[in-house]
Amino acid sequence: MAVIHHTTLSPTKLELLAEWLPSRPWYQGATGTTGLAKAGGFRLDDPEGEVGLEFMVVTDAAGDEPVAYLVPLTYRGAPLKGAEDGLIGTCEHGVLGRRWIYDGAHDFVLVEQLLALLAGRTTAQAQSESDTPDPTVEVRTEGAGVSAGPTGPGTVTDTADASLVTVGPMMEEGPVSTLTVCRVLRPAPAGDGAGRRVLAGWSAPDGARQHGLFAHLAVSEA
Repeated sequence: MAVIHHTTLSPTKLELLAEWLPSRPWYQGATGTTGLAKAGGFRLDDPEGEVGLEFMVVTDAAGDEPVAYLVPLTYRGAPLKGAEDGLIGTCEHGVLGRRWIYDGAHDFVLVEQLLALLAGRTTAQAQSESDTPDPTVEVRTEGAGVSAGPTGPGTVTDTADASLVTVGPMMEEGPVSTLTVCRVLRPAPAGDGAGRRVLAGWSAPDGARQHGLFAHLAVSEA
């Protein structure tokens, strides 16, 4: 169970993201013009209780039209070897001390737990409350999934609006599948699309509630 500490972070998450987001291929604003605000999201639990896992939505209202971005974040007490490309930055946590913050697409713990969510083996948790499921997160489990067990992220490829993560068995031969993490969020009906997918909500800058696709899984044939 994740324990949410209501304390200080220095620098804050939004301060770190204001520097990191403009470097991403899927960022749609002008460099250096971020006007970020927290807009929603949810958390997952790390079964080992070591890594914080948050799916954070931020809106950028600095451009002509506001854009909502999904940034899955992991919080660690030490650097993650091999995930240097995914490091967003470090901060000082008021309770836990130094934390290393990663883009979750590059962190095997977040990838495994997102696959578990897509398989119905775990439950989305409230973003700001401990031990509280979030019933607004909708998980559609139709279609094939990835076998249980260690998978870990393989190659992470950023497109104009998403990150594509290759996933598959780490210890044996098998089909490689694609886990899509939507980065630019767009409102969409829950019935749109096919296969395993996660849909959740966020708030637009004017306060309107939006709901759309956060992630989906495309399983390759063996």
